[in-house]
Amino acid sequence: MSRFFSGKYSLLTPYTPGEQPKDMKYVKLNTNESPYPPSKGVYEAVRKEAERLHLYSDPECTELTQKIANRYGVCADQVLVTNGSDEILNFAFMAFCDSNRGIAFADITYGFYSVFAELNNIKYKIIPLKDDFTIDLSDYYELEENIVIANPNAPTGIALPRDEIEKLVRSNPNRVVIVDEAYVDFGAESCVPLVEKYDNLLVTMTFSKSRSMAGGRIGFGIGSKELICDLNTIKYSTNPYNVNRLSQIAGSRAIDDDEYYMNNAKKIIKTREYTKKNLEALGFEVLSSSANFLFAKSDKINGEELYLKLKQRGVLVRHFTKPKIADFNRITIGTREQMDVLLTQIKAILEGEK
Repeated sequence: MSRFFSGKYSLLTPYTPGEQPKDMKYVKLNTNESPYPPSKGVYEAVRKEAERLHLYSDPECTELTQKIANRYGVCADQVLVTNGSDEILNFAFMAFCDSNRGIAFADITYGFYSVFAELNNIKYKIIPLKDDFTIDLSDYYELEENIVIANPNAPTGIALPRDEIEKLVRSNPNRVVIVDEAYVDFGAESCVPLVEKYDNLLVTMTFSKSRSMAGGRIGFGIGSKELICDLNTIKYSTNPYNVNRLSQIAGSRAIDDDEYYMNNAKKIIKTREYTKKNLEALGFEVLSSSANFLFAKSDKINGEELYLKLKQRGVLVRHFTKPKIADFNRITIGTREQMDVLLTQIKAILEGEK
C-alpha cells in the first residue's frame, strides 16, 4: 500500500472474488453463474438501448422497479434496485449499523459480510454453524445486533424454511434482519411474503444467478417503505446513477421473460440432483443444496488437491481455505454436458490416486 492509504483501512482484508482466468478455456464451475444465456428479449433491448448511452440512466430505475414490484406482489416504494446485491447489502450495513449497533452472521457464509462490517467500522458477532453445517436460528434470538442470514447459505447451499426465519424476525423486533436470497430460485422459500408483516425485514436478491446476468450487475432489495427510504438516503448520498442504462433495460426485459428464466432454474435443479447422485456414487459426502451449486468432499483426496488437479484438467471449482471447510469444494451446476465432464475428470483423478 502507499504511504497515503488511510490508516482506518490498513487492516482491511478485501473480499476475494472467484477466479476469472484467461490462460485457457475452462469448464467454469467456480462462480455460480448460470450456464444459460439471457433471453432473446434481453439481447434485443440492450442492442437498441445502446444507442442512448450518451444519456444518464434513470436514477430511480422506474421501469425496472415497478416490474420487480409487480413480480413479487409489493409496492414500488418497497423496492430498491442496486448495482448487484452486494451494493444493497453494503447500503444496509451503512444505514442500519454503526459503532454502537453491530451485526451478527454465521462463521461459514458469504465472505463479503465481514468485509462490509470492517469497511464501515461495524462491530460484528460471528455465530458458528452446527456440526452438520446448518444454522441454528435460536442462536440469533433476541440479539443486540442486527442480523444477516444467507438463505440458502453459501457456500453450503443449505436452506432454512420460511416459518423458521419468521420466528427469528419476530424475536428481534428492534433489530433489522437481512435475508440474502441470492440463490432462492433454486429450491428455497422466499421471505418476501413476510415484508408486509414485519417492518424490520429486508430481503435482498440478484439477477446474477437464476436470471443469467452476473455481468449485468443488478441486485435489489424488498422491505418496508421506511427501510427502503433509509436505503435511498444512502444511495443518493453515494451513487445516485448506480444502475447503468443497459442493465436497467436488461433487467426489465428479463422480468418480462420470467418464464424462460424460471424454466432454466428448474433445469439446473434437475442437473444438480443428477450431479449429487453421481458424486455420492463416487464416495463423496455432498451437502443437501437448494442453490445452484453443491458443496462436496471426498475422503479419498483433500479439497485443495482435488481443486488443483481439476484445474490442471481444465475444470474450475471453488476451494476455500478456512479449516472448517478446507476438505470441501463448491461446485457450480452447469449444463448436463459440463457436469459429465466434471464427473469424468473426478473419476480419473480418484482412480489415479489408488
